[in-house]
Amino acid sequence: MKIMLSFLLFAGALHIDANKLNKEKWPVLVLATVGTFISTFLVSVMAYYLFILFGLQVPYIYCLLFGGLISPTDPIAVMGILKRAGIPKSLELKIAGESLFNDGVGVVIFLTIMEVAVNGMDKFSVTGTAILFLKEAGGGLIFGGLLGYVAYLLIRSIDNYRVEVLITLTVVMCGYAVADHFHLSAPLAIIVAGIILGTKGKAEGLSEISRDYLGKFWDLIDEIFNAILFLLIGLEMLVIKMDSTIMLIGCVMIVLVLLVRYLSITIPVLFLRLWIKFEKNATLILTWGGLRGGISVALALSLPQNMHHDEFVLITYIIVVFSIVVQGLTIGKVAERAAV
Repeated sequence: MKIMLSFLLFAGALHIDANKLNKEKWPVLVLATVGTFISTFLVSVMAYYLFILFGLQVPYIYCLLFGGLISPTDPIAVMGILKRAGIPKSLELKIAGESLFNDGVGVVIFLTIMEVAVNGMDKFSVTGTAILFLKEAGGGLIFGGLLGYVAYLLIRSIDNYRVEVLITLTVVMCGYAVADHFHLSAPLAIIVAGIILGTKGKAEGLSEISRDYLGKFWDLIDEIFNAILFLLIGLEMLVIKMDSTIMLIGCVMIVLVLLVRYLSITIPVLFLRLWIKFEKNATLILTWGGLRGGISVALALSLPQNMHHDEFVLITYIIVVFSIVVQGLTIGKVAERAAV
C-alpha cells in the first residue's frame, strides 16, 4: 500500500494525455466516481449474502472493504491490452481514464471504510465520513497538481535524462509520503502528478532522448512491481489455508463481480447518453475491459488478519487471475464481435 501502489499508479498516469482526456472528462469522471461507489455497494451486499448462503458469518463492514478493493480496475493491465484490441481511440481513452481514476477513488473508499472498521461502527458518522472522504480526495487532487507542476518546472530547467528520472522517482516516493502524512489521498495525488508530467513534461520539458528513457524506465518499474505483487500473493498461497468453500465462493464471485461491473457502467452511461454520444456497444466493452490486477492484490494483501485476510486474498486472487487470463485474452475478440 505504501510502496508499490504509488509506483504502479504513476506508471499508468504517465501514459495519459491530459489534452485528450479532457475530451472524455465527463464519462471518465462519472464512471470513476459514481460507478465505483455503485460497484463497491453492490459487491459488498452480494458478498455478504453469498457468505451467509455458504454458512459463513462475515461482518458486513468487511464485505464493504472487499467491495472497495475489488471495484477498481487496473490501468496497467487495461492499457497494455487495449493497444492491441483495435477499439476506437475515444473508447480506449474512456476505459484507460476511468480505470486510472477509479483506482484513486477506490483506494480512498477502501481507506475510509478501513478507518470505520478499525474505530468501530459506534463511532461512525455519515457527515464525518463524508467530510473525511472529501478532504482526502480533494486535498489529494490539489496537492498532486502542485506536485506535478513543480516537478515539471524542475524538469524543464535541465536536460539530463538521469536527473529527470530521479526527479520522477522523488515525486513518487516523497509525494506519496507527504500526502499520506497529512492524510490526503496519496494515490490521487500521484495520479494527477503523473498526468501533468506525462502531458506537459513530455511535450515541453523533455528532449526526445529523455522521453524515451523515462518511458522505458517506468515501463520496467511497472513490470517489476507487478511481478513482485504476484510473487507475494503466490507466497501467500503457501501459508493461507486452502479452503474449498472459499474457492467456490471465489468462482461464484467472478460472475457476480462481472454482473456488478455491468450494472455500475450501465447506470451512469444511461444518464450520460442524454448529452454525450457513446460508441456502439460501449457498455459491453467497458464491462469486459475492466480488468482487475495489481491494485486489487495490493489492497487485499494490506488487510489485517482479523478482517478475514486469508479469505479475501484467496477470493481476490481467483478473480484477478480470471480477469487477466480470460478477459485479457478475449477483449480483442469481444471488441471485434461487438463491431465497435
